[in-house]
Amino acid sequence: MATKIKRAILYIALIILGLMCLLPFWLMMVNSTRSGVEITHSFSFLPGHSLKDNWKVLFDYVNLFLGLLNSFKVAVPATLLTAYFSAITAFGMAMYNWKGNNVLFRVIVVFMMIPAQLSLIGFYNLCQKLHLIDSYITLIIPAIASPGIVFFLRQYTKATLSKSLMEAARIDGASEIHIFHRIVLPIMAPGIATMSIGTFIGNWNSYLVPLILLNTPKKMTLPVMISTLNAATDLQKNQGAIYLGVAISVIPIIIAFCFFSKYIISSISAGSVKE
Repeated sequence: MATKIKRAILYIALIILGLMCLLPFWLMMVNSTRSGVEITHSFSFLPGHSLKDNWKVLFDYVNLFLGLLNSFKVAVPATLLTAYFSAITAFGMAMYNWKGNNVLFRVIVVFMMIPAQLSLIGFYNLCQKLHLIDSYITLIIPAIASPGIVFFLRQYTKATLSKSLMEAARIDGASEIHIFHRIVLPIMAPGIATMSIGTFIGNWNSYLVPLILLNTPKKMTLPVMISTLNAATDLQKNQGAIYLGVAISVIPIIIAFCFFSKYIISSISAGSVKE
């Protein structure tokens, strides 16, 4: 009886926690259907009747579909390249003993503690000298070097990958790159998927760097485009349109989470024999 009560309390607590997590999303969806005046002067959990007006205001200021396309051009390649190169770097650091390995690992840990904003001025000057201002290359290539993801995947690889498995593959005549692609990557898939979600969200929501490096309005990513609504003269009128734009921008993130979540919940042993 006591066990059932404890389990019921646990389930109730988890339900409450789940509802608290969903509340901001619900309020965002509700406010996207309300006018700016209603949002400013009242609070409601029920949808309003200004969705059509907010949609019109949003498209008067922002080419939403172009912004979605531009964000995809940045977020998808950056996520894929970050996942692959971080995985192969972590594999090399975790499974091979070479001079300078520990030193490089300490350097990575140090760089994890340095805010990226501190190097923004130097990065801008470098892009200017390379004539890469107003190019998506400056948003994609630097994202590949991610110390935090390499750190996580290195620890994940050391905890999950057995060296005896690699030795067996070598005995069968497999090359090192073949071992990585056919054996190691499936085993690392849950860790890579977990990091890829955060990487995609970070690149999709990136605001400061695209704002500084992109000059052409048609190249702006969605967060930068939506920010133009805050700069409009009638800010109160645009509140509902801002919520609508943010709500639409969240949809790809939810889709990405749903896609990667099946890899997160998959077992490590199932991943190792997937291929």
